Amino acid sequence: MYEEEGGCPAGGTVAGVGYVSGRQCVLVANDQTVKAGAWFPITGKKNLRMQEIAMENRLPIIYLVDSAGVFLPMQDEIFPDKEHFGRIFRNNARMSAMGISQIAAVLGACVAGGAYLPIMSDETLMVEGNGSIFLAGPYLVKAAIGEDVDVETLGGAVTHTEISGIADYKFKTEQECLDQVKKIVAKLGGRTDKPLFDHVDPIFPKKNQEELRNLIPSDSSKPYDMIEIIERITDDSSFEQFKEDYGKTILCGYARIDGWAVGIVANQRKIVKNKKGELQMGGVIYNDSADKAARFIMNCNQKSIPLIFLQDVTGFMVGSRSEQSGIIKDGAKMVNAVANSVVPKITIVIGNSYGAGNYAMCGKAYDPRFIFAWPSAKIAVMGGEQAAKTLLQIQVAGMKSRGEPLDEKSEKELLEKIQGRYERQTTPYYAAARLWVDAIIDPADTRKMIAEGLKAAAHNHHMDEFKTGVIQV
Repeated sequence: MYEEEGGCPAGGTVAGVGYVSGRQCVLVANDQTVKAGAWFPITGKKNLRMQEIAMENRLPIIYLVDSAGVFLPMQDEIFPDKEHFGRIFRNNARMSAMGISQIAAVLGACVAGGAYLPIMSDETLMVEGNGSIFLAGPYLVKAAIGEDVDVETLGGAVTHTEISGIADYKFKTEQECLDQVKKIVAKLGGRTDKPLFDHVDPIFPKKNQEELRNLIPSDSSKPYDMIEIIERITDDSSFEQFKEDYGKTILCGYARIDGWAVGIVANQRKIVKNKKGELQMGGVIYNDSADKAARFIMNCNQKSIPLIFLQDVTGFMVGSRSEQSGIIKDGAKMVNAVANSVVPKITIVIGNSYGAGNYAMCGKAYDPRFIFAWPSAKIAVMGGEQAAKTLLQIQVAGMKSRGEPLDEKSEKELLEKIQGRYERQTTPYYAAARLWVDAIIDPADTRKMIAEGLKAAAHNHHMDEFKTGVIQV
């Protein structure tokens, strides 16, 4: 992204969820090697996502600050809108009101609007000679009011711990500063009330998790049995199916992952046959499978059981038969259940994630607490081949209307060009760069990532009442 500006690797921010002094925390660090830590549009989006994770899961958040502020050539795309730079400080205030601990270690520059972030945190630590906080730097001060002042006098660690009083600690080295962060976290009060979600001692899966790397066909159109994936993730490889013989293209059932009780909603990729003798294509959501999934999702909300979605979906079934059977109605019911779900949701994009299937299976727009992708994931409004052929038909029709008909060879070349461009946009790397997913993970780490997500979710002891409103029946 931002190739014309020299790029912005990882959004200029290193961030994640980890353990500090044994406490699960959100960590956000500016990468000073990327444009001096300046904020690009994607930087703001990434920082807001990390704050969202902290708020949804009631996790302490640690900021390691070293930023030049907004990247000025793109200020119109990062400064004024609702989900732009200013939302960071709004979230600082909201998190403080929610009782979420925020600790800021100022290891470098902290300029302009960005100066509010550490000061709106609970505690601010600075490194002498490196850390600085000011609304306007020396050059801007000189231009604005004619004052000559150096960085340390204007906003260094001594100034802010001994004169202005806006910072709380100063240290000679970064290591001393970070050690103090660990001491602060170690003394944070812990919650003693029991988590909302059931947990027992975990049992390791009977089936080998390492095999997850090789269970998915390289050709995303080929069938496979999703049960084999599930049994390498769940405790004791156990999976209690709900309505096992109905709506077979979606698997629903109860299990435990690292001891946590979960409800699993997964796309079955095998070709199946229903009781009427009709074949149903794997990865497609039919009327009966949408109906089953909606009911199961509502059941899990009724029982306060977190939901795990395993996506490999090409969309809802199309055609006159499906339309006349009310596929839109049944799809709307499933979407309603997902949208109004109040239990934590974690989504793993294993393979295809196309169109409305992405929505019904808890894509990014439906507020999963965490969403991860395997390297085999493909995210798009429809499959590459179908999309390319559709776009080709539109372009060819337009050219013919202008009196520019294509011969067969030129049409084939155009199709390959369109398909290549479209396929590049469906990769998990394209998705991760734009924060459509939180991370691309090793398939063998799926159980671990879900378990850590559930541990994070368990910190939040508040859950809204489950309501669906008007639902299609």
